[in-house]
Amino acid sequence: MKVETGDNVGIGGFIITGTDPKQVLLRGIGPSLGSQGVPNPLADPVMELHGPTGFQTITNDNWMDTDPAGIKATGLAPTDDLESAILVTLDPGAYTAIVTGNNDGTGVGLGEVYD
Repeated sequence: MKVETGDNVGIGGFIITGTDPKQVLLRGIGPSLGSQGVPNPLADPVMELHGPTGFQTITNDNWMDTDPAGIKATGLAPTDDLESAILVTLDPGAYTAIVTGNNDGTGVGLGEVYD
């Protein structure tokens, strides 16, 4: 997706169904897209996770800053230290993941959710 600034950032939604909490990994990918031939990759993606009423927003800029061992253990750690990742256990409900560029950076980014 093309990530710009203001209202033109990357936004995706997902729903945790059932009655039990579920662990998910969210990734904001940018720099590693360049090695795959994607032009103008987002240099430094930031991932924000928003949830239902009462949910405290979670933000990650560089995935190595929070729970690198847990993220590596998933086998899905980003390949570039500037990419973002959030490993969290969520209650059932609707969630929104937002990918922005650090310091209003722009470019092509990828937002992913793994369960």
